Amino acid sequence: MSLPSSLVSVEWLDENLEESRLIILDASWHMPAEKRDGYAEYQQQHITGARFFDFDGRVCDQSSNLPHMLPDAELFTKEAQSLGINKDSLIVIYDSFGIRSSARAWWMFRAMGHQDVAVLDGGLPAWLEAGHQVTSAKMMLNEAGDFVAEYQPELVKDRLQVEDSIQSPHIKVVDARSQGRFDGTAPEPRPELRGGHIPGSSCLPFEMLVGDGHMISSTELEALFDERVDGDQAMIFSCGSGVTAAILALGADLIGRTNYAVYDGSWSEWGLPELELPIDP
Repeated sequence: MSLPSSLVSVEWLDENLEESRLIILDASWHMPAEKRDGYAEYQQQHITGARFFDFDGRVCDQSSNLPHMLPDAELFTKEAQSLGINKDSLIVIYDSFGIRSSARAWWMFRAMGHQDVAVLDGGLPAWLEAGHQVTSAKMMLNEAGDFVAEYQPELVKDRLQVEDSIQSPHIKVVDARSQGRFDGTAPEPRPELRGGHIPGSSCLPFEMLVGDGHMISSTELEALFDERVDGDQAMIFSCGSGVTAAILALGADLIGRTNYAVYDGSWSEWGLPELELPIDP
């Protein structure tokens, strides 16, 4: 058995719940201003058998002053094993919006070398709408998994690499923030950051890829990317803090565009006044 793609339906998940290699992860995360707690909501209800994947507080670089930066392979391995994840696990990730933070967790597993991972299309809302079972029961794990992370540097970009890319006609930075934030006319949710965007980048708000919590069609995805990226350009996806940029990465993956990476620091880093990085209004 294998996953059909990087995106699976609630029907597929329901039909395969008894698969011994299946691991379901709840990766729900919310911005502080939303005043919601993903783990608290997980404790109230989650898909039966799901484990909570905390990329904001646990599976992240604890030494960084930037939000939920990707950890090193050693920490990722430790945390994945503590969730009972194995080398041959089939991982399906969901969140409480439909498709939002689940894409971040999907990209993290890809960046750590695990290919058998997918996002649940429609997430928890679609699962509930279909009448499938949820529970508040605490998940008990009998033993640790044998997962071993193998870092894939081509899927991750840092600030210096993004700075270099500005000068290259072969690379396009694509920003998943709203048009207003991209233009600097709407405030950043993190008030300490400057407004505007990385010079030469294009705006593709993540909401354009998701309709009612579900990923739009491949034809629609193709059109969105074709409008912003030349066919042979490599893509670096950015956003506020590396979460919704992963939705663009997921969309690109679904239409077979493999030459992409996520700028992990995203605007939480680029927009810091003290770094004095170039910004277009």
